[in-house]
Amino acid sequence: MLAAQRQARILEEVQRTGGVRVNDLTRLLGVSDMTVRRDLDVLDSRGLLTKVHGGATVRRSGSTDEPAFTVKAEMEQPAKDAIARTAAALVRPGTAIGISGGSTTYTLARHLVGVPDLTVVTNSLRVADVLHAHEAGHPGGNQTVILTGGMRTPSEALVGPIAVQAIRTLHLDQVFLGVYGMDAQAGYTSPNLMESETNRALVAAARNLVVVADHTKWGVVGLSAFAGLSDAAVLVTDDGLGDEAREVLADEVGELVVAEREG
Repeated sequence: MLAAQRQARILEEVQRTGGVRVNDLTRLLGVSDMTVRRDLDVLDSRGLLTKVHGGATVRRSGSTDEPAFTVKAEMEQPAKDAIARTAAALVRPGTAIGISGGSTTYTLARHLVGVPDLTVVTNSLRVADVLHAHEAGHPGGNQTVILTGGMRTPSEALVGPIAVQAIRTLHLDQVFLGVYGMDAQAGYTSPNLMESETNRALVAAARNLVVVADHTKWGVVGLSAFAGLSDAAVLVTDDGLGDEAREVLADEVGELVVAEREG
């Protein structure tokens, strides 16, 4: 098993149980305790977990904590890929869609590169890069990508008054929105006030709102709410979501779609 694979497995265990011990990881992974400790050091230094004596715990975040895109992109990869594949099947050729910033929407963009006659409005630098790179490598491609202006966030999104003004003039068939957290009382939230305002503009521009969020987002509350659970026509999540959360969401959103992770 490669180091990156071990570390991804460690993160899954931490997210699943809330905390792990070194000796349990050595048995699970079939490696020495020194190897496990080095992996924990790496993951702790990148802000993915908190190393403690004898093991590691979930990294606790405040309502204004905003991890960098590179940190978020490495978390829950199988879940995000399952969500992205499922959400991409909702997109029809010849439509105009919006895609917000985030690591899940970035994964979604990679599944949309072959959809013809698609117009994509995004405030995500990463999403725009994926789509532009595909078009550049396929001369004669027929996707149109519109990147809003704005101020750059740690999650590689463009936010603020310029982004909001651009989005407010648009009418989009679908908007695919990634979220920092989703909660029964708070709804969909962000730790960044300007990103929250930009997300509100995307929600308002959408004829059909699709929220894409893995199971770890449930119960997480950021500083600012930008939509209620019921504002989503569709919520695409993964099969790691607990039964209680599924019941709440099934009652609130228009349609709850649970994607199955591979492996």
